Amino acid sequence: MRLVADRLGHRGDAVAHIASDAGPAGPVFIPRILPGEEVEGEVVGDRMPAPSIVTPSPDRVKAPCPHYRTCGGCALQHASDPFVEGWKRDVVARALAAQGLDAPLGEVRTSPMRTRRRAVLHGRRTKGGALLGFHARASDTLVAVPECLLLTPALMAAFPALEALVRTGGSRSAELALTVTDSLHGPDVAVTGGKPLDPALHGDLAALAEAHGLARLTWDREVVALRHAPAQAFGAARVTPPPGAFLQATAAGEAALLAFVQGAVAGARRIADLFAGCGTFALPLAEAAEVHAVEGDAAMTAALDQGWRRAQGLRRVTTEARDLFRRPLEADELKPYDAVVIDPPRAGAEAQTAALARSAVPVVAMISCNPVTFARDALTLTRAGFTLHAVEVVDQFRWSSHVELAAHFTRR
Repeated sequence: MRLVADRLGHRGDAVAHIASDAGPAGPVFIPRILPGEEVEGEVVGDRMPAPSIVTPSPDRVKAPCPHYRTCGGCALQHASDPFVEGWKRDVVARALAAQGLDAPLGEVRTSPMRTRRRAVLHGRRTKGGALLGFHARASDTLVAVPECLLLTPALMAAFPALEALVRTGGSRSAELALTVTDSLHGPDVAVTGGKPLDPALHGDLAALAEAHGLARLTWDREVVALRHAPAQAFGAARVTPPPGAFLQATAAGEAALLAFVQGAVAGARRIADLFAGCGTFALPLAEAAEVHAVEGDAAMTAALDQGWRRAQGLRRVTTEARDLFRRPLEADELKPYDAVVIDPPRAGAEAQTAALARSAVPVVAMISCNPVTFARDALTLTRAGFTLHAVEVVDQFRWSSHVELAAHFTRR
């Protein structure tokens, strides 16, 4: 069957339609194809899994990574950087338009290659050693990625250590998940799915961590080696996150988000940082304002608090472990604050946004990794009298369909 792609879907696959006498017969999803390209191939269900390109798009480029055809880590390496940036910008614009909203969209901030400092790799012991990498797209097949163009050089240099961990603590019948983070003092590795941790395995793993220079090794939530605190720099503070804790994917992306937030809340003397994590925004903001940081994970708020106490020259930072989905900060609790920074997960922050709408807070800086839930929450704020001034798209997940943004609201 021969088809022409109309657009990209939200996962980065092209979407085409089969023409019929009764009109379009429904969407067909085609991987690694761009809008306007004519392709032919067998349609299986609602997919064309192995398309052959008849007419290529001028936006098509040669994928730079040798693993692109087999690895599922990237979806858009076949598209030029300007095309990907424009598409991600349009994803945000369409999400806003669906809610009747509009705002100036600034330049897309795309992280460079080899800057991804946190990733979840998978490993399995093999007859000859170990297989380490990412899954093929929509598959359980594991693909080795010895020349990955996403990860930092420090994480790539840690692959021999990770393979040794898989050989030592893995099995041929089960797969390990290895969350690897590039810290100031070496790789921070948290492993799940491995063999039960008995004394012999504990000793072997600790020896591997020492031999390979891992800062910290955690095995199914138990720390088995701690050579150095795997610290992260948040402004003037140094924070040691709990194993596997959330961290912005790239330093460049974090810097772009922080600069936007600092500009949005400039002049505020008291700030509430909601879904604060380990202090990505709270601690740099404390250089100029008092900050109350609220996060659902008590281990993360404890790490934030310790980082603040050890830092020099910061204003007062208080922390609160609180489930903001079930117990959002209400309007009366928000009275003391001149500005609110909110960085919820993909589900957004429907309850907390409703409480913000009822409050008298004059300034809100919102970070989002889901344009659809962001637009829903943004509509709640604008209906309550806020103006959406600007939105900036930040692309920390280069060559993926993932879209992040930062937005600035002020109350009219």
